[in-house]
Amino acid sequence: MNNPETKKVIDRRSFLRCSAAVGAGLAFSPMVIGQTAGKPARPAGGKEDDINVALLGAGAQGQVLINACLKIPGVRFKAVCDIWEEYNQKRTSRLLDRFGHKNNSYVDYQEMLANEKDLDAVIVATPDFWHAEHTIACLKAGLHVYCEKEMSNKLEDAKKMVQTAREAGKLLQIGHQRRSNPRYIHCYEKLLKDAKILGRLTTINGQWNRAAREDLGWPTKAAIDQKMLEKYGFQSMEQFRNWRWYKKLGGGPIVDLGSHQIDIYSWFLGANPISVMASGGTDYYDKKSHEWYDTVMAIYEYQTKEGTIRAYYQTLTTNSSWGYFERFMGDQGTLEISESGGRGEVYREPTAPDWDRWVKLGYLSEPPKQEEKKEKPEEGAAVIDVRETAAPPAYKLPVTMEKLYHQPHLENFLDAIRGKAKLNCPAEAAYETAVTVLKVNDAVEAARKLEFKPDEFKV
Repeated sequence: MNNPETKKVIDRRSFLRCSAAVGAGLAFSPMVIGQTAGKPARPAGGKEDDINVALLGAGAQGQVLINACLKIPGVRFKAVCDIWEEYNQKRTSRLLDRFGHKNNSYVDYQEMLANEKDLDAVIVATPDFWHAEHTIACLKAGLHVYCEKEMSNKLEDAKKMVQTAREAGKLLQIGHQRRSNPRYIHCYEKLLKDAKILGRLTTINGQWNRAAREDLGWPTKAAIDQKMLEKYGFQSMEQFRNWRWYKKLGGGPIVDLGSHQIDIYSWFLGANPISVMASGGTDYYDKKSHEWYDTVMAIYEYQTKEGTIRAYYQTLTTNSSWGYFERFMGDQGTLEISESGGRGEVYREPTAPDWDRWVKLGYLSEPPKQEEKKEKPEEGAAVIDVRETAAPPAYKLPVTMEKLYHQPHLENFLDAIRGKAKLNCPAEAAYETAVTVLKVNDAVEAARKLEFKPDEFKV
């Protein structure tokens, strides 16, 4: 214990351990970082609140998270683990090296956990069917975990993740990143909770549509050995690259895409659904390579203090019309929001109270002025049909999102480790979303309305 370097490591980890314990009980306090959007943050090294991180799963989503983390000060990547050694692993390791993060590379996550003694946290971005095993192992190793959604493609495994986090006393943040997006937080806290600007909520519509596309390929020379593939649960490179479409590996588009948005339904309503019915199928792609449904349409029913709310959700993977958004409708207005920064409007119903108050408070941006209607039509002009109505003015959201989509959510996780914030999406909240979303596939298969019991959402 006389080694000064060893003492430094112990002191730093003790500091972070105590901070995380304190942070678990703090009110929400988002991290404010003076960081230029286009410049990655270099690891400072040596600061007591620097956080040593490993990336487990360096595929497409892992790359997205790495890019976001490189813009956050105080993060030091120490290790990268991925079974695609010749492509994902080496590419990511080299990228981190270029930005000053000296790191070790691994294929076996157990070897990484055994060798890396100075880790504080692990980012898990492996395929869904690996999430539970990887997350549980990292938690038991005494590490905080940021795990991509969906928690797992099996609810019993997702439940074990929650239980292990509790037993280990470690933080587990799930990657429903909209919960840390300042635009969504503004809508939830200011427009819905404070102003109740939409009046009584009655209906929700949402979708995520994508154009038809070919399955992902791979460089032939970089293909993973067949024995290695089978060891990690894949029958072929085709499955490895397109695991989201296979029933034992992922959950299909309703889980991969819809999970993000259906999570917002329950968050904004402060309630879980009481039923769901759905229609879907593999209508376009080859059923052998696309086992999960390429088209899903679902209807949830929520029961709140104000009354019944029906929520529709659609995901198409053959046409990208209208992209992705969530639309909340009440008797006094409509909120349409998307993670895409260009979309975010609130529409006032003609019978609703005036919204000038909310504009003055900064809850809304004043809409552009509309041309005044003339008392009488000009001579010879067509008479407007009485059934025609003018579109309500669009009030813009005054809050912008200047960072990468995942950056605020990762900042929240890291700040919670430091004791400066509560997690915006702890495991318990994400488990409720997993229950809500995974039942859609069950409803498609059952071809009937399925009920939720309150106990289903509890761990």
